[in-house]
Amino acid sequence: MILNIDESAVKRINELREIKGNKSLMLRVRVDGGGCSGFQYRLELTDDKKDRDLTFEETVLSDDISMGFLEGATISFEKNLIGSEFKINNPNAASGCGCGTSFSI
Repeated sequence: MILNIDESAVKRINELREIKGNKSLMLRVRVDGGGCSGFQYRLELTDDKKDRDLTFEETVLSDDISMGFLEGATISFEKNLIGSEFKINNPNAASGCGCGTSFSI
């Protein structure tokens, strides 16, 4: 299973580890049903690594069910004038909504 983690995301997660004083923090990426387009991304910082979690670049966690939707996607971190956020560029998504958290296959 392939989930590409851009250097910008790795850098931001490492910054957050330092800010929070927790070297175990990772970004959990999950796909749930719902949202305006059918599926939605759930992102959270956690140090709770489960036995069945898949780890990417020692900074991102996901589960095998979510990976069915995320295969080949790229996670990056972007800063702009109105804020900053982790972004998911998902080649499996046929369409998405304006907020970028909901998609359809």
